[in-house]
Amino acid sequence: MREFKGKKSEVRKVTFLDLPNCYLLTDGTAEVVVTTDVGPRVVSYGFVGGENVLGECAGEKIETEWGVWQPYGGHRLWTAPEALPRSYAPDNDPVSFKAEGEFAIRLTPPAEKQTSVQKEITVALDGAGGVRLRHRITNLNSWRVELAAWALTIMRSGGVAIIPQEPYGPHPQYLLPSRSLVLWPYTDMSDARLSFGRKLILVRTDERAASPQKIGVANKRGWAAYLIGETLFVKHFGYEEGASYPDSGCNNEVFTAGSFIELESLSPLTELEPEATIEHVERWQLFAGVKAGREDESLHDSVAALIERIN
Repeated sequence: MREFKGKKSEVRKVTFLDLPNCYLLTDGTAEVVVTTDVGPRVVSYGFVGGENVLGECAGEKIETEWGVWQPYGGHRLWTAPEALPRSYAPDNDPVSFKAEGEFAIRLTPPAEKQTSVQKEITVALDGAGGVRLRHRITNLNSWRVELAAWALTIMRSGGVAIIPQEPYGPHPQYLLPSRSLVLWPYTDMSDARLSFGRKLILVRTDERAASPQKIGVANKRGWAAYLIGETLFVKHFGYEEGASYPDSGCNNEVFTAGSFIELESLSPLTELEPEATIEHVERWQLFAGVKAGREDESLHDSVAALIERIN
């Protein structure tokens, strides 16, 4: 154990979700758990001594023609656009890991046998409870492939996903659209789990509602959040003006079905040459004691005040 920005920090081996080869990193404020048994996966994130804000899906399985894929829970890296079985290539084998820099772990699995792409996640704590995740995808084929990095975070059930709307502008001063909203064939905009306010779009979990719902946006504000109880999880990610994004222009998506919910970000689509690599970065932050209202205005004001503190 050592001092990290004035706080006790450490890395230690733990068992989590029945996975025996996990590593817990803490900076004294928050702690994050990664596993080297499968993945690359981040399986836990929360305040020291607090609950895991990430979802846990131990035991669940999806059968594909390429084998069994397991969600496990937590955070993973895929390539977009989504396709079956390509997106569900099994990642159930051990990954190599390496301590990097002052306080980080790099997780590198073998290249996927079926696709010949190699994924990698580097997880680093910042000393104030925040996490920086660097996602990298390398094309090991002999030909170029078009793909985007797709960072998917399963959240603990019972909360609400928060996507900021673009700033309001009155007519006729503003005549052009500000961004796209993307719907899937199974998206039902009358579903009570979806809420479209003037300042926020909200997606709630409901274990009684098994039907899937999904929305996507061009999120130029660069953040999305998840509020569960009085704990707020925020992820920051980039938006590149003029770039081509998957799924009709989405860099931010939310999916829910029953108690399951994912908060997702995506990089631009890239024509990736052989041996070339794309990189996609997310920054995570946690806030405790967030007594936000549930209405559009009050919830926005509470969350926006916290976002401004870390920008």
